[in-house]
Formats: sequence, C-alpha cells, structure tokens
Amino acid sequence: MKLTAIIERGDDGFFTAVVPELKSCYTQAKTIDELLPRIREVIELCVEEEGIPEQKDLVGVQQIEVDVG
Repeated sequence: MKLTAIIERGDDGFFTAVVPELKSCYTQAKTIDELLPRIREVIELCVEEEGIPEQKDLVGVQQIEVDVG
C-alpha cells in the first residue's frame, strides 16, 4: 500500500508529516531521518483503527502565491 505524506518544515525547524487519506495521521520530528520511521509507525496504527483507505493517485503538489490584504 502506498500513501501520500505531506512533509513541511515549521518555523521552529521541526518537520511535520501528514497523511491526508487517514484522519489524525500525523507526526513530527527534528530531522527527516527521524520523521520517516515515525510516520510509517503512525500509518500502521491509523490503518489498524480506520481500515485501509481508498487509494488516490498523487497528481502533484503546488505552492500557490496570492496577494492578501
């Protein structure tokens, strides 16, 4: 099973991974090397609780810039 994890780095320098297909499936770590095994573990726990999610094809991720106020 392949799922999409969105990984961002926060202002505090920590990395956060979120799996949109699974509710409450997220974790954070100080490095990517720490983050990847953590998100795998969280995915396994979420699948145990929620079941196997519907598979979606990743089309892409795009940063969009807009003028605000």
